[in-house]
Amino acid sequence: MNEAVPSAGANDGGTPAAGQPEPSSSVLPGEVPPGRVGTPAASQRVRFVPTELVLPGGARADVLPAATVGGQLVVPEHVRRVGWWDGGAQAGDPFGSVVIAGHVDSAKEGVGFFARLLKAKPGEVVVLRGGDHSASYRVDSVTSVLKGALATESGAFDQTGDHRLVLITCTGAYDRARGGYEKNLVVSATPLGLAK
Repeated sequence: MNEAVPSAGANDGGTPAAGQPEPSSSVLPGEVPPGRVGTPAASQRVRFVPTELVLPGGARADVLPAATVGGQLVVPEHVRRVGWWDGGAQAGDPFGSVVIAGHVDSAKEGVGFFARLLKAKPGEVVVLRGGDHSASYRVDSVTSVLKGALATESGAFDQTGDHRLVLITCTGAYDRARGGYEKNLVVSATPLGLAK
């Protein structure tokens, strides 16, 4: 329940009490008048945790929360699922990266869902869904970075910049001795309008 609360120094009639200055009626552009509470507009941003990812062409994958453990993002073991970094932005946030990572393949399960990212191109549209909400993003860039530089040089995990979607998987040569790929593929996409 929203109730108007009189400002300090006002009597029950809402007028300034004796000895109190008259409130200023001038409000600078972009400022909210003091003591006024508005109703959120229908176009207000909707924030949600993604539970489904739809790639160009319609391929879909379940999105599970993924935490960082010991400085490493732990993605779902099942290669047909992907993980949303729970330390990052949600879909529809005004700032920060929604980071989703997944496997390109595995020795046990074969080709992973994110093998499709190896063919991603700027201009393609990716959709996130969660509950009754969805948000669409247009791919801006597809780059590869050395594994050791993903967190420090790629900006993939940046939470201070404009809102965007970042999809991450492995790429490059496979190093059998180390048991992994030498690089990460980073697909960045910007939102198309507000999440709904």
